[in-house]
Amino acid sequence: MDERLKQQLDFALEIDKEKNIFRQTHLSGHGRNENDAEHAWHMAIMAYLLQEYANEPVDIGRVMLMCLIHDIVEIDAGDTYAYDTEGLKTQKAREDAAKERIFSLLPEDQKQKLTQLFDEFEEFQTPESKFAHAMDNLQPLLLNNSNGGGDWREHGVSAKQVYGRQQKTRQGSEKLYQVTDQILKEHIRKGNLKE
Repeated sequence: MDERLKQQLDFALEIDKEKNIFRQTHLSGHGRNENDAEHAWHMAIMAYLLQEYANEPVDIGRVMLMCLIHDIVEIDAGDTYAYDTEGLKTQKAREDAAKERIFSLLPEDQKQKLTQLFDEFEEFQTPESKFAHAMDNLQPLLLNNSNGGGDWREHGVSAKQVYGRQQKTRQGSEKLYQVTDQILKEHIRKGNLKE
């Protein structure tokens, strides 16, 4: 086997570990905690289905690939819960080190392309990165809504915290933000989100 193919297959096997990184969000229907790979797959499909609601035209293939790779770094860095203020302080450093190690398994040209795409997602400047972030916020919100807001209650999350995070949804899709706003208002009314 040539070296390039070996590197590609090594990377493909390494990212299988993403299936072992469990998130705080539960699967719909009060299932178990979802893992990072399930989250990424779900986001990518949602991006394809909902692309007509992006604020600006997007290259949907680029968005879907961003969705699929954005949490690969958590193989090393672990999942940082969106509302974990302590974990968020060290998240970037942990993820940067993981990005270097994991993407370095690839041939140099593919390492550069995937690193650039990962960085584009993190920098949140392009229409594609903004829409991918909208999916990253909407997907767990839909799951939490399907479970009666249980994850918000369990972690004592406030409406202010969720609305703060959903501002990135708004920058990617005003229409989808309107949907999240309706969902959040209902959960505030029911007492699932602290005021």
